[in-house]
Amino acid sequence: MYSDDAHDASPSPAAAGLTNRGSLYSGYKALMKNYVGLNGASSPQDKLFACPADVFNPSLFFDKSIQPPHLIQKSIHDESFSDYSSYIFNGGDSMTRTFTNGASTTNITLTFPGLSNVRLSAVRHPSRTLMVVEFPVLFPYSWHDPSSHGAADKKFGMFYNGSKNVVSFVDGHVSYIKMDGLNVREMVNPSANGYDYQWSPD
Repeated sequence: MYSDDAHDASPSPAAAGLTNRGSLYSGYKALMKNYVGLNGASSPQDKLFACPADVFNPSLFFDKSIQPPHLIQKSIHDESFSDYSSYIFNGGDSMTRTFTNGASTTNITLTFPGLSNVRLSAVRHPSRTLMVVEFPVLFPYSWHDPSSHGAADKKFGMFYNGSKNVVSFVDGHVSYIKMDGLNVREMVNPSANGYDYQWSPD
């Protein structure tokens, strides 16, 4: 419905005044709420945006002092940093940005491909291009079957190649698929690692 009203364009979180990295993915909710009867400020009561499986997550999202990080019983949809949503939109805008690498003086440069303000009819592979996905896809880990994670990513310890998550695609179908766990740099081309989905509309 949003795209019909926006001349076939997908949501652009930047159009909602949201420009930081996290809001590229969570900012879509500000543009969607009125289509599902939600008005006013977001809150944990926005149950339409809450996945029933969103009941545990890595502690580092909530308290970085918990070492080593481990899974704790906290819901992403109860937190303001996710705009009280268990889901994210493929809102990368293909802009290249430079980020400070934590306490290090070394900066990292990343490009986030995605559908921000893209005409849906221009998406070249709609059956492979992600649209709305569960929050853990970005890392990834799994709410559904944490015991079946693949090989651990050495840097992050609890994020895993092959974690399975529920995702929707531009053509409208929904699947429970394995996600690439090699961190955000591999968003550019997951197929290079054998995954049958893409973030980019090209």
